[in-house]
Amino acid sequence: MTSRPEFYRFHNGEKAALQFADAEYADRVAGLRKILVDNGVDAAVFSSMHNISYYSGFTYCAFGRPYALVVTATECVTISAGIDAGQPWRRCYGDNITYTDWQRDNYWRAILSVTGTGKVIGYESDHLSLQQKSKLDSFLSPSATKDLYEPTMRQRMHKSAAELEMIRAGAAVADVGGYAIRDAVKEGAREIDVAMAGRDAMELEIAKRFPDAEYRDTWVWFQSGINTDGAHNPVTARRLQRGDILSLNTFPMISGYYTALERTMFVGEVDDASLQYWEANVGAHELGISLLQPGASCAEVTDQINAFFAERDMLQYRTFGYGHSFGVLSHYYGREAGLELREDIDTVLEPGMVISMEPMLTIADGQPGAGGYREHDILIITEDGNENITGYPYGPDFNVVG
Repeated sequence: MTSRPEFYRFHNGEKAALQFADAEYADRVAGLRKILVDNGVDAAVFSSMHNISYYSGFTYCAFGRPYALVVTATECVTISAGIDAGQPWRRCYGDNITYTDWQRDNYWRAILSVTGTGKVIGYESDHLSLQQKSKLDSFLSPSATKDLYEPTMRQRMHKSAAELEMIRAGAAVADVGGYAIRDAVKEGAREIDVAMAGRDAMELEIAKRFPDAEYRDTWVWFQSGINTDGAHNPVTARRLQRGDILSLNTFPMISGYYTALERTMFVGEVDDASLQYWEANVGAHELGISLLQPGASCAEVTDQINAFFAERDMLQYRTFGYGHSFGVLSHYYGREAGLELREDIDTVLEPGMVISMEPMLTIADGQPGAGGYREHDILIITEDGNENITGYPYGPDFNVVG
């Protein structure tokens, strides 16, 4: 009987062009190795899609299987499942090991082959499950473990020049989707029809701008009427009616990098009560943009926008924080939780950070002006202010359509 390996290297074909140059990944890994030294860690074992993508360029598709990136002082190795064959190696910076599934926990045996036993192991508390942490302890027998969630998150918060270029491109693609949606809005159209128009336009634009990329997960949430009450409500087949409030949300995904455009719209006309809320939310949006300055803290910005709404007796309609970081994230992975515009976040804005301004008010069904009002721009913090990289217009002058 032929023995089957627990893991092996399947370096099939040639390395593909990644979303960034090798030098970019080398710089990121060098920054990580400094984190390891500073924390007395011998090997980082990352399991999250965002950190694996950030440090190696490989964005995995789990489908019930675990993936990893192991970084030591000399090694940078992705660990992938056999179902993916050679694609993880082609699409990663550094080495790759494939684990087999004929025996449970070959994943951990592959990781062990890189880390060895008795080492200080870094992991991510925001991602590693209790079950997998138990297996880490059992297979690697670490002398100690250190949580690297926060220091790696803080590294990801500060974008390189190459990342900023990628994020600017993503914002431009989101605008393309926005204009396609605006053109598709008309009485009687279904939410799904309008959403598909925006998605298709963005995917074509991404393929034009990034011919060597992998394409996945670009999407649109286009909501109407009562469906606008939540920011993440799925698309339906509801047909648009004259006077409907609409929420335009375009989300291009480019090699693991998410960007967004969100706008309030109305079909044909907007009533006075709705206009009052809409204009107030636009005012909060403009105020928020002006407050995103280097040296300001997330909590300070939040408090000032809260005061703006409180003066208008509208603060009770606020539904979530006013913005968040951008980079390697998506609707199902990643989050730089230390850079969100909330009362409990004291992070100070610094040049090179990227953050959204996205105030939202929700008025309950049956009340005058019912619906969800939301605007969303992406801002790069600069040395002396910010750069707004969202181009699609906001407000009633442009967004009463159909």
